[in-house]
Amino acid sequence: MANERLRAALLELGVSIADLATAIEVDPKTAQRWITKGRAPYRKHRYAVATHLGMDESYLWPEALTREQVASASESEIVTVYPHRWAVPRDAWGRLFAQAQSEIGVLVYSGLFLADDAGIVQMFGEKAGAGVRVRILLGDPDSPKVAQRGADEGIDGGMAARIRNALVLYRLLRGLAGVEIRLHRTVLYNSIYRGDDQLLVNIHAYGTPAAQAPVIHLRATEDEGAAAVYLTSLERVWATAEPAKSSERIRP
Repeated sequence: MANERLRAALLELGVSIADLATAIEVDPKTAQRWITKGRAPYRKHRYAVATHLGMDESYLWPEALTREQVASASESEIVTVYPHRWAVPRDAWGRLFAQAQSEIGVLVYSGLFLADDAGIVQMFGEKAGAGVRVRILLGDPDSPKVAQRGADEGIDGGMAARIRNALVLYRLLRGLAGVEIRLHRTVLYNSIYRGDDQLLVNIHAYGTPAAQAPVIHLRATEDEGAAAVYLTSLERVWATAEPAKSSERIRP
């Protein structure tokens, strides 16, 4: 099986197979087989490749590590932690979605700060046009869970209004091939923003607006790591959500 993580890393960094082979002093055909055949290099070569690319060995070759190494490597899924969502640099959001080659996912109640960013919304449309699957999950504004969240944050009906506002701001995406918008009625423990194997997870705290709560940047490295927990959560919510109706609008 091909090593798509290594292939994507080279493409993202603009490093050719020949460049990589030269840098770590191996035959280009050997480096090619690491990608096309999925063959795991010797330990010293794995380390050299990871160092050259500035990435974790456990991300590029998780199956090559022992169980003890995998357990230790789970810590390497944490790229960084931000004390508040507002502290996440704008370009970090842009990079998260810009690097996506197959999947963009957003799980929020309103995520209005994202919908209000014309550049991000345009990027979603462009990514969908390039074949990336774009899925946006917003809270159902008529859901009692949304009403409760609004009450907890002291804004009452303001939460539902924000969702309806976000739906209007996403109007240019609605109907585009590759873009799906659904409404969910779940208790939202975390907001999740996905770009392929990378996640920004906004951890919610009772009575605290999402913008004030911490954000963890994760890179998935193996099937049972921390990132996998949130990816599974996103899929479970998606499976129970309903497609947003085109008639959904802001109400007075």
